[in-house]
Amino acid sequence: MSFQAYLDNVEEKTGKTPKQFIAEAKKKKLTEFKDLMNWLKTDYGLGTGHARAIIHVIQHGDTFTLKHTTGTHRDESGKLKLDGKKKTKKKSA
Repeated sequence: MSFQAYLDNVEEKTGKTPKQFIAEAKKKKLTEFKDLMNWLKTDYGLGTGHARAIIHVIQHGDTFTLKHTTGTHRDESGKLKLDGKKKTKKKSA
């Protein structure tokens, strides 16, 4: 699963985009890894992997080191979409 896919799955599970998590963490003044992990697991029921993905964007923003260029863990770039998944609208006939 790609890094972006982790973020997209969190949005599906919680209804919140990465940007919304960043804003909420800032409002709660949460910056430390352990505090962020506890908050995400307790309040949102996230597992460790999904929580770590959100923590990364809270602490480091939308960039990361691209490690996988092929296979199922591949990301298109080292830049993440934090505004949420784009919904495509069906055209009316």
